[in-house]
Amino acid sequence: MGMRSLLLALGALALLALVPFFPQVVYPVFAMRVMCLALFACAFNILLGHTGILSFGHAAFFGSAAYFCGYMLKELGLSPEIGIVTGVAAASLLGAIFGALATRRSGIYLAMITLALSQLVYFLFLRLPWTHAEDGMQQIPRGVLLGILDLDDDVTLYFVVLVLTLAGLALVHRIVNSPFGEVLRAIREHEPRAISLGYPVARYKILAFTLSAGLSGLAGSLKVIVYQVASLRDVHWSMSGDVILMTLLGGMNSVFGPVIGAALISSLYHYFDALGGWVTIMVGAIFIACVLTFRRGIVGELEAALATRRSTTSANDEKDGTNATN
Repeated sequence: MGMRSLLLALGALALLALVPFFPQVVYPVFAMRVMCLALFACAFNILLGHTGILSFGHAAFFGSAAYFCGYMLKELGLSPEIGIVTGVAAASLLGAIFGALATRRSGIYLAMITLALSQLVYFLFLRLPWTHAEDGMQQIPRGVLLGILDLDDDVTLYFVVLVLTLAGLALVHRIVNSPFGEVLRAIREHEPRAISLGYPVARYKILAFTLSAGLSGLAGSLKVIVYQVASLRDVHWSMSGDVILMTLLGGMNSVFGPVIGAALISSLYHYFDALGGWVTIMVGAIFIACVLTFRRGIVGELEAALATRRSTTSANDEKDGTNATN
């Protein structure tokens, strides 16, 4: 990480730390929602951006973690850490199952399998008695984390969500920038070549599904603790559509590009909620504009522009040096 990137990261962290003390600027609950969705989008991007797998079923991981975490907290009265671990474990197991079944095919067939499996999960939560169908699980207690941190206090909850989100994003960064991540990109670029080099591609795909699902489950677990509600919207296919949009809008070829997409889409839904159905039209228009003009997403286009500027500056410096020598 360069000095400029480090300074930007520290500045962003400082601003995030100040959010709960200035609710008149940014509402802390909204900020926590953005963090959860940002983690969700970055987790999804492990598959789409770095492995080249389009999944229409990620809402199943996000929503199942929310339901299982809520069940641990409300029905069994267990602590938040157990609820979060249960949510992550359930999502990871579901991701392994999805991966084992879906990766037998590729392309649009794989995407349709994930959508079908996600809808099965949706109808399962619709019918289970403890999920309360369309009403969802409501008034889920936040509890006391590790027996010390009272999550009913919004400031305490905010910093817990911030720390866990940053930990999740750090894990995403580590996965993407590891030898494992290099193999995933090799699979994305040319799967037959990766197979010919001796890599167990099927196993790598299943593991990528599992890791992506587990991190999505962490996002879903944090979301249910923040809002104290687990609803069918969390497992609906439209949630999968939202995370795809966030990833494409932010930039799927970057590690943290989806964070920008999540912040933008969440802001549109939050601040323009009074417009009703017009918000969906606005989001659709932005998506069309992005596809037509920002093929690499917002962050991707910015990185490309900066790279072009650096190359131009370097070329000019070399030219000036040559002229001075002559």
